[in-house]
Amino acid sequence: MDYQPVVVQRHARPAAAKHSPESRYWRQFKHPVFIKEYAPVTSIQFSPSKPHRYAVTAATRVQIYAPRTQKVTKTISRFKDVARSGNIRPDGKLVVAGDDTGLVQVFDINSRAILRTLDSHKQPVHVTKFCALAPTQVLSCSDDTTVKLWDVPSQTEVVTFHAHTDYVRSGEVSTSNPHLILTGSYDATMRLFDTRTSQCEMIMGGGDTSSAVPVEQVKMFPSGTMALSTAGPILRLWDLVAGGRCLRAFSNHQKTITSLAFDGSAGRLLTGSLDHMVKVYDISSYKVVHTMRYPAPVLCLAISPDETHIAAGMSDGTLSVRRRQPKASEGADPPFALKSGAFETFLGGTLPVIGQGRTKSKIKPKPTGDVDELRIESRRARRLKEYDRLLKGFKYSAALDSVLRKNVPPTTAFSLIQELIHRDGLRSALAGRDDVLLEPVLRLLVKHVTDPRFGEMVSDVSSLVIEMYTPVLGQSPLIDSLFMRLRKKVLAEIRFQKELVKTKGALEMIFASATLTAA
Repeated sequence: MDYQPVVVQRHARPAAAKHSPESRYWRQFKHPVFIKEYAPVTSIQFSPSKPHRYAVTAATRVQIYAPRTQKVTKTISRFKDVARSGNIRPDGKLVVAGDDTGLVQVFDINSRAILRTLDSHKQPVHVTKFCALAPTQVLSCSDDTTVKLWDVPSQTEVVTFHAHTDYVRSGEVSTSNPHLILTGSYDATMRLFDTRTSQCEMIMGGGDTSSAVPVEQVKMFPSGTMALSTAGPILRLWDLVAGGRCLRAFSNHQKTITSLAFDGSAGRLLTGSLDHMVKVYDISSYKVVHTMRYPAPVLCLAISPDETHIAAGMSDGTLSVRRRQPKASEGADPPFALKSGAFETFLGGTLPVIGQGRTKSKIKPKPTGDVDELRIESRRARRLKEYDRLLKGFKYSAALDSVLRKNVPPTTAFSLIQELIHRDGLRSALAGRDDVLLEPVLRLLVKHVTDPRFGEMVSDVSSLVIEMYTPVLGQSPLIDSLFMRLRKKVLAEIRFQKELVKTKGALEMIFASATLTAA
């Protein structure tokens, strides 16, 4: 009779929580690349045009990264103070950035030459952005409480707004109407300006000034009818068509929300916070569908237009870029597009076009024979594992040693011990061991004595080891300490089981009384 290998017992694992399709999609953003800057990363922005390079602003420079290699392709460092809000124009040719001296500069992205210098702000400029519908205009928001719209070719101000009373740290031009500008300020208000009237047309927030929280970020929907704002850990949704009415306010972060970003279709909202979390909201229900954890407080966040990269800048100077490998179907041609030679195929032609050879398939064809042909298949003998070879040779002690190594899972070790018990060979496998050979046995018992999968077997083996090696206790300090650890863990487990029994009894009484009351 052939030798039967040891059957390794498979214990049932607790059912893992099933991830929703939404969560599975966001989990595809993996393999994060961490790039260390020497100052906090305050701004990240992806270029709307391919290849979607992104501008990273940290300290006194703006760096342009290539999304495929995650390497710096251009470095713009012509700033006298800390640079702010590097922003790439939609056509990908120009970069605008402000700094803490109040200067706004426009650069050529390839030559890095300064094309325009806009010098009017008196305090640091934290927001500089190109207008999506009017590429020759630039928005700037400053700590001097002013909001300016610039004409880049003439290097002049188109309009200046003075309505805010504190630092203006966020703002953007509507992507559906180039005349509307949405800004958020530390005066706890969000304001909507119209460049045609040069007036503030709408004020949102404010209220009680004693408990007002500064507005950190604002974001307008692509439709231009709704807007989002963050103040502390609270995210608010505003209806601009209804006169700036707050539709809802919700908070899923523990600390201040510092950044907002839409995905490519504006169907999901990403929020970054000082609590190290990035949360993904479903716009239809505003429920959190996924959460990503980062090693430091998140200061800025951006997602590429093609939804293949998520970049986050942190307060410790770390830039994290998560990548997703797009599926072939996402970039494939439409299913109705006819490829070359399709017309000939419809006509039934099977011959290749003149001048083109046949393409050989990489799959090797299976050999076919006659119907009555007898085919003999050779089966390779299954190779036995090391402990099976030793068991086959009745080397019980060596077989036990082979499963006590660190890289062997405990299920294999205890399956072999069970086999030794069935063979009545456990005592001989444990006999004659010195302190060096007995140590791994005791470490296995100490480690898994409280594991419910192996607890009963550990108790039986421990009893046998104690019976066999009680006469030699006291000769090795290491073995004595392991026996003491085993004793302490057993006593702790007994106390824990007693507490569980008490808790179970108390719960049964509560359930019984609840049932009587309901009856």
